[in-house]
Amino acid sequence: MASFSYKGRDSRGGEVEGTLDGGSAAVVADILFGRGITPLQITEAERQGGGFFTALFKPAIEHIDILLFTRQIHTLLKAGVPIMRALLGMQESNPNQSMKQLIGEIRDSLDAGRELSASFARRPKVFSPFYLAMVRVGEVTGMLEEIFLRLFYHMEFQQFMRNQVKSALRYPTFVVIAMVVAITIVNIFVIPAFAAVFKGFNAELPMMTRVLLASSGFFVSYWWLMLGIVIAAVSAFRTWIGTARGKHDWDRLKLGIPIAGKIIEKATLARFASSFALATRSGVPVVQAMSVVAMTVDNDYIARKVEGMRETIERGESVLRAAMQSKVFTPIVLQMIAVGEESGSLDEMMDEVSGMYQREVEYELKTLSAQIEPILIVFLGVLVLVLALGIFLPIWDLSKVTTGRR
Repeated sequence: MASFSYKGRDSRGGEVEGTLDGGSAAVVADILFGRGITPLQITEAERQGGGFFTALFKPAIEHIDILLFTRQIHTLLKAGVPIMRALLGMQESNPNQSMKQLIGEIRDSLDAGRELSASFARRPKVFSPFYLAMVRVGEVTGMLEEIFLRLFYHMEFQQFMRNQVKSALRYPTFVVIAMVVAITIVNIFVIPAFAAVFKGFNAELPMMTRVLLASSGFFVSYWWLMLGIVIAAVSAFRTWIGTARGKHDWDRLKLGIPIAGKIIEKATLARFASSFALATRSGVPVVQAMSVVAMTVDNDYIARKVEGMRETIERGESVLRAAMQSKVFTPIVLQMIAVGEESGSLDEMMDEVSGMYQREVEYELKTLSAQIEPILIVFLGVLVLVLALGIFLPIWDLSKVTTGRR
């Protein structure tokens, strides 16, 4: 189904324009006549110019764009602005052309009689299943304004977590890249230069030196093979995690990675607790909330654990029993769930769980560089020691022989 831009006049004679999806221009014209709009011009959107290059350089819709969109729509709805007028104002003031187009599509969809959640659902790559589910809850309960505010805080927390991880990994990543570049330069330029000197010794070289010369020779002669192996390994890995089984196994293995695994697990559980609290506070039944929350944890292994909790609750067990059987929560968290279930304030307790995990993740991220630094220093020290012994041992032996002859 193609997208068409149109210009026309409404029943009052005012000019209107927008975009509509339809099988042909005639179909779009029939839709416009049905709305009381007399079309003056209908053009297929793909023919408006730009073509390949326009699509290539078109700005992407980022997480921050949807975050700001959510906050703006909450503010406008709270101020009593009608949804169509609110979207029009947001469309006109947004600097991102992709967001302008998105908001225009939402307006056209609403104008065609669809609900807001159904309009969002037409762009599944932009709006997550959790986002759509919460908007549906807001439409049913009449709490749409409050739902958008809660979604904003939820997405803000996710953005904060991403920024913290990027900040913590910036220094270790730089060090690792520098080490890889240094090893490459040493193997290509430094060791071959010393190899020419060692050949003139006419003596048996130390084991470390022979290993370095062999590794450097292999690196120089078969770099294309090593590059091919790396590319093949990356392609195989991406193919593997692209399968359902591979994604599940990789998400499980990630949780066991030293240092990083516990951060990933705590961040995932913080996201689960925050989403579950938001869903239950908004009036979503516990069983349905589990299904919705499973889509937000961003870890297939934990998501299956959450689905297992949902099945346990469906059999009549309590949330506490389901959490215990999942074996992913600490005893302290289980106690908080028990208190929340008994007091009828499970959403508040899950907020506390989310906050506790969030604080732990923040602490782990702040100390991440300090935890990685000793490992990097040891590895760098071993690398320097191997290079020093391999290069300077033959020179040292030669100086001893020369001194002895004198």
